[in-house]
Amino acid sequence: MYKPSVTLACVVHCQGKFLFVEELEHGKLTLNQPAGHLESNETLLEGAKRELFEETGINAEIQNLIKIYQWHAPRTKTDFIRFTFALELDEWQEIKPQDPDIIRGLWLTLPEFYDYIQQEGQCERSPLVIESIKDYLKGNFYSLNILQLFEE
Repeated sequence: MYKPSVTLACVVHCQGKFLFVEELEHGKLTLNQPAGHLESNETLLEGAKRELFEETGINAEIQNLIKIYQWHAPRTKTDFIRFTFALELDEWQEIKPQDPDIIRGLWLTLPEFYDYIQQEGQCERSPLVIESIKDYLKGNFYSLNILQLFEE
């Protein structure tokens, strides 16, 4: 049976900058949104909030759904379904990663992001990182009411 990995990500924006987390992936410093896998017995929103907190120390309410992406990672041959959420903050918050895999959090403008990923030994985690930002900037969000937990 085919089972893609379900991941959750948060595009966090504040005063013209986006929040990225830096981690070491395949020997490169890599930028991603706060993101991770859906765990057993949690809703999509619970998982997104958990990942946001674990990777940044930020405890905030998710505001909108940006998009659902399907992506095949060529290096690992893994298929992903990524639910990407939006969160707008009024003030920058200090980043305090709880996850030991996260090196640090960075508040970057889009040009600063591009500058980062063009440096030797640095990259973005996947093409979904920049696609999520582009879709965030378009402003076409979906209400969280589109997500429904069904329990019998």
